[in-house]
Amino acid sequence: MRFNYYSGFCLENEESLFSDFIIKNDFTKSAFSYGAIIAFEEVLASNTRVDLLQLFSPAFFQNKDKKYKRMQEMFYKKDKISYVNNFVKNISYPSDYDCFKYLKKGEAHELHTLISYVWTKENLEKVINQGTKIEVYLGSEDKIIDSLEVMDFFKKYAKVYFIKNVGHILKK
Repeated sequence: MRFNYYSGFCLENEESLFSDFIIKNDFTKSAFSYGAIIAFEEVLASNTRVDLLQLFSPAFFQNKDKKYKRMQEMFYKKDKISYVNNFVKNISYPSDYDCFKYLKKGEAHELHTLISYVWTKENLEKVINQGTKIEVYLGSEDKIIDSLEVMDFFKKYAKVYFIKNVGHILKK
């Protein structure tokens, strides 16, 4: 059996964080945050059968202005270590879960993709019309994305699970 999981920005092998939700089989792709963009684009561009696409706290910054995005890239380029440390603390909130054990070197182009990606209704409809069901998992206390806005955007195209008292990594 093949398992398809796509990691978040500056992370690797963190799929165990989502073990309560992940469905492992040949026809499911699961992804966290930045990985959600990569997995979605792969499904969109492929004719390979995917029955279910699970998106855990998908990166969603199309509601942010250009200044916010420029500042994120500027802070990252100025001091990558501090930026990533702050990012990892924010994805862990409100839990005290140690996400630093999943840390890997991130790249500026990954951050750029993460903050500039635009989810479109047309592409979501195309994936659905290919026969893929989409599930989106969001935490009510997310410090990275506006989970209410993300829920509102995806609710027409996906089954959305809104989990109270958890943040970006969906842990208490």
